[in-house]
Amino acid sequence: MNRTDVDIFISGGGIAGLTAAAAFAHQGLSVVLVDPSTPPKAIGTKGSDLRSTAFLAPAQDLLENIGLWSALADHAEPLKTLRVIDCQGHPPEPRTDRAFQSTDLGATSFGWNLPNWLTRKVLTETLAGAGNVDLRLGDGFARLVTREGEAIVTLASGDQVRARLAIAADGRSSPLREAAGIACKTTRYGQKALAFIVSHDAAHHNVSTELYLSGGAFTTVPLPNHEEKHCSAIVWMNDGAEAVRLQALDDEAFAQAATQRSCSVLGEMKLLSPRNVWPIVTQEAERLTSQRVALIAEAAHVLPPIGAQGLNTSLRDVAILSELAAADKGLIGTREFLSEYAKARSRDIHLRAQFIDLYNRICRSDMSKLQDLRSAGLKLVHDVAPLRRTIMTAGMGR
Repeated sequence: MNRTDVDIFISGGGIAGLTAAAAFAHQGLSVVLVDPSTPPKAIGTKGSDLRSTAFLAPAQDLLENIGLWSALADHAEPLKTLRVIDCQGHPPEPRTDRAFQSTDLGATSFGWNLPNWLTRKVLTETLAGAGNVDLRLGDGFARLVTREGEAIVTLASGDQVRARLAIAADGRSSPLREAAGIACKTTRYGQKALAFIVSHDAAHHNVSTELYLSGGAFTTVPLPNHEEKHCSAIVWMNDGAEAVRLQALDDEAFAQAATQRSCSVLGEMKLLSPRNVWPIVTQEAERLTSQRVALIAEAAHVLPPIGAQGLNTSLRDVAILSELAAADKGLIGTREFLSEYAKARSRDIHLRAQFIDLYNRICRSDMSKLQDLRSAGLKLVHDVAPLRRTIMTAGMGR
């Protein structure tokens, strides 16, 4: 059995965990990060996360400040416009169509779009050369003992890590959160989301489009061209039974169904990737900290895939922890440090979770009155300029 003493232990090698490791390492702190899986080498690799994330400006700023953005920039596509379309009927047809422009906030773009599988791959490769980050991919968290001055973590391999702070970044079923005795509240909607990548006839012009219909949103996220073809990542929310039916279609029939559901806003779609499916939930940890333990990302909160809030909220967790560490490295992991983290993040997480929960319920409803409310609300939010800018600013996490 090997024993290692470090400043920070991180369970979870997803985007948030890797970013946290880089943020602390940038400050000269020592980090051990473990994850039982290894990053995918290609889009078709089993286990690849086929979702795409719009790294909004605050998240991009974080990555820039800790030296990660240069490795990602060449793979990113700017998000300049968010188009929201309220649809009705089967097959669906647009009835209310509004575009939210980044220029309304004095910005050239809201952020930058990147495929999740590729982001994780690039971040892992970048951190592999960092002298004070010990990446242990293929190993994982097993047990936790905490004391007033340290967290002692036993890994699946039998090795031990003693750290001033243990961070749970290991997903919605976080084993480290469970070991810390922190429960969570989960809201289920009977929905599932399909994630995949398509080529399409029309150029996306750096526009991300959310099309709402009963069952949930169909969201297109602009990606760089692939082999001279226009490409977008898609997240398609449905009632569970419909998602299962769609997942069973052959590639051609599935692409036709996606083209129809998108109201052909990008022309004919063709499937370029496998399809991932996962359940839609809202989940909040009952608290964000325990003795020498902090929760971030999906270990702390899971949000439906609406408005690019999920990973951006996670990276806000990372930014706050990093700022607290930079303010006084001697306090890392102490009661005072953890109390400040919880104070800074709890309200924001809860309010975003409540808002997205309500928004998802309204948007997925097949009740005509709620559909009318959805359409009227879209017009109100967009057409009243001060309200539009307020909502856009809040969505950016400013």
